[in-house]
Parts: sequence; C-alpha cells; structure tokens
Amino acid sequence: MTAHEHQAWSSGFYARAIHTPQRTLSLCDAEGWCFPLDLERWCARADGADRTVLRRCTGRVLDIGCGAGRLVEALTGRGSQVLGIDVCPSAVITTVCRGGSALSRSVFDPLPDEGQWGTALLIDGNIGIGGDPRRLLRRVRDLVHREGLLLVETASTDVDERRRVRIHAGQRPVSAVFPWALVGTAALSRHAASSGWTEAERWTTVGGRHFVALRACR
Repeated sequence: MTAHEHQAWSSGFYARAIHTPQRTLSLCDAEGWCFPLDLERWCARADGADRTVLRRCTGRVLDIGCGAGRLVEALTGRGSQVLGIDVCPSAVITTVCRGGSALSRSVFDPLPDEGQWGTALLIDGNIGIGGDPRRLLRRVRDLVHREGLLLVETASTDVDERRRVRIHAGQRPVSAVFPWALVGTAALSRHAASSGWTEAERWTTVGGRHFVALRACR
C-alpha cells in the first residue's frame, strides 16, 4: 500500500464517515469513472450475503480492510478467533467497540502470526487494495497456512482494471491520488493461478454479490 493510499483511507472524511455512514463518498478517477462506497451497508450488521462468507470461514480468520468491523463482530459472535486490520484508526476503534479485535495496519505491514491464518477475507472490493491484485494475492498467500483459504468478493462484471483514484465527497476530491484495482471473477481466477492459489468455489448471492473461495496451493 502506498503512502497516498494509506493517507486516503485515514483521511478525516472517510474516518468521519465510519461514524456517520449517510455521508456520500465514492472512488473516482480523472476519466469520470466513479464507484460509490456503500458505507451504510459496511457500517451495519452482517447481512445474508455476508453470512454466506462467514459460514465458509475455517480456523483463525484475518479480515483485511475490516472497515467498521461488521464481519469481525459477526465472527466473534460465532465464537471464531478473528482479527481485523485496517489503515484507518477510526475503523479499528469502531471494530473494537463492537467487541472485536483489530489492529491499525496495512496488509503489507508485518502482521501477527504470518503463515498461520486459516482464512483471510478480502470483502467489499478489497481485492483492489494497492492496485496490483497479483502482489496482494501473493502477500495473502504468505499470511495463511499451507492449506489456507482466501474468500474474495469480486466485481459484478468481468473487469480487470487498474485505476488512479481519489476519494470524493459528492463531486469534490478529498484525498490524494492512489492506485486501485477492479477485478471480476474470471480475472481473479487468472491472477490466483499465478499467485499460489487454486479456485475452490464461486457463488453469487440473491442480492447480486459475487464471491470466490481460493485455496492455497501446497
């Protein structure tokens, strides 16, 4: 994760939006492309689509980019051992206040128990972190154990794009430019195959969210 990306997600606008999710924030690039940040859902309790992910988790779980902590909260309530990480201190505080464990870290920072996690999560578009899916997938491969699982939410269309984006509040940019990626299911499978993973399962929920389960290659 670049310094600009770290700064963007730690910015006052995003940090405040964690506590007031009605704020309208989006990722936008200079070409007019925009991706709304669904903060109201991210800050709510885990929903039915989330639960399809949660029931596939095995062993100790690392939630990468945990945001306001809804998945950490839900897994903790199920009795799972789970740690959330996020570069935004407000997200970490919110996760802890919801009864979860969380650290203010980038996935590319040194992390506890590397190579020992049973399941890692990249949900809510977090496969885009760093703007380089293969680098991210290789990093997560180092975090899980030799038969570990990675559960990824993919884009709703078959895209494989790299963009330079800013966080926008309405029409106004409120962060520096940073790299981001959009990855659909087919593209994820291609990147996974060259990054130490094999596809184990893919599914789509009633609400139209798309997920892929990747198993670490021995």
